[in-house]
Amino acid sequence: MKYVLMFIETEEFTQRLEAMGDLEREAAYAAVGQWFDDHADKITHHAHLAPVHTATTVRLGQGDPVVTDGPFVEGKEVVSGFAELEVADLDEALKVARSWPACPIVEIRPVS
Repeated sequence: MKYVLMFIETEEFTQRLEAMGDLEREAAYAAVGQWFDDHADKITHHAHLAPVHTATTVRLGQGDPVVTDGPFVEGKEVVSGFAELEVADLDEALKVARSWPACPIVEIRPVS
């Protein structure tokens, strides 16, 4: 079964990452790289998204589409990346998600 893990950063996480020294930041990135290596047999696709300020939003449904710069909602939590998994079931997806070493929130959704 396919699931997508969405990695969600909080303002606090972003501030902690920015405050890290070079060695500490490199270690954090290395932990993420190791996580991807450890689960490579389950991950079918993954990507890191550009920062939220680079987003463009298209609003549909009421007259002409409206295009605006920025995210669709101003929020304290933003999706920073995702990984698509091929696993047996939700329990296995949860096991993978629980081991994520970076941002503090991981949303899991089945792919239909």
